Amino acid sequence: MKKIFLTIVALSFTIFTFSQIPSGYYDGTEGLSGSQLKLVVHNIIKGHIEFSYNDLRDFILIETDEDPNNYNNLILLYTGRSQAKSTFGGGENDWNREHVWAKSHGDFGNSAPCGTDAHHIRPTDVSVNGDRGHLDFDNGGNPIYDNGDLAGYRIDNVSWEPRDEVKGDVARMIFYMAVRYEGDDGELDLEVVDYVNTYPNPKHGKLSTLLEWNIADPPDDFEKNRNEVVYYYQENRNPFIDHPEFATLIWDPSSSVNELSYENKKYFLYPSPSQDYCYINVSASFGELKNSFTVFDVTGKILSIPYSNESNKIKLDVSKLSKGIYFIKFDSTEILKFVK
Repeated sequence: MKKIFLTIVALSFTIFTFSQIPSGYYDGTEGLSGSQLKLVVHNIIKGHIEFSYNDLRDFILIETDEDPNNYNNLILLYTGRSQAKSTFGGGENDWNREHVWAKSHGDFGNSAPCGTDAHHIRPTDVSVNGDRGHLDFDNGGNPIYDNGDLAGYRIDNVSWEPRDEVKGDVARMIFYMAVRYEGDDGELDLEVVDYVNTYPNPKHGKLSTLLEWNIADPPDDFEKNRNEVVYYYQENRNPFIDHPEFATLIWDPSSSVNELSYENKKYFLYPSPSQDYCYINVSASFGELKNSFTVFDVTGKILSIPYSNESNKIKLDVSKLSKGIYFIKFDSTEILKFVK
């Protein structure tokens, strides 16, 4: 089920760190947004150690995507199936190498650096890889069935919607490519854009959907571990796994949507940015809302936030929160943003 959020912000951004990020790796990013942050992050992650396309098959992917419950298997990206590492090939139900940033979007093929960058190349089922082709990413399309069961992804003639469990993974891989490859040093300039049907240009979409997926599906342990393994080989990291908030800071630093309609109720969150308190106005009684929302941070950690009912308004006490981005999840099917 799609997760829904309302963002609340306390003044400005704090750099959130995970335990394995090398000390000082993201120095210089503090307080930046937009093109300035994009440039600084690009300079941090560019110039990685390159491997061959066969290296990905022979030893890198079988380590980066290893099934944590069975070291003989790896996990296929789009289906989530655990499959023997030995079944690489071109036959039905074999696995092969999928360029999440479709290699035809820029025509870089299987050549370094773009075509062999492990941060966006994942093991997938051969037939599923063929179904995806060079489609952009977006919501919608027709559900696909596998032996009578839902396969977990949707497809239409211009876009591909992966299963919910890896939507954020896909978004962060696309964001990585758009920042890693900026056209310097003779490399391609890749850009993420807010539309689909971008083939064969060096672009990928759809930005607004990918930003939603990045929030709705935060990095899990598998994705974080994968980042560590790729870093071991390439000596560069995917910054959007370490700092999911970078995506919003770069591509949507002044987003503002202040109203959410759901089941004949309307929700309004203000002020933006917040200091000690923020408010949610609702066109329904507080009793209908009680225990129906959750506050959490960009790492997915659920937070205990004091709140009170003031008529049809919920008052949230955010005075104890560190500066940064936070989210409120409702049982809805839309996402609401506001100015950060």
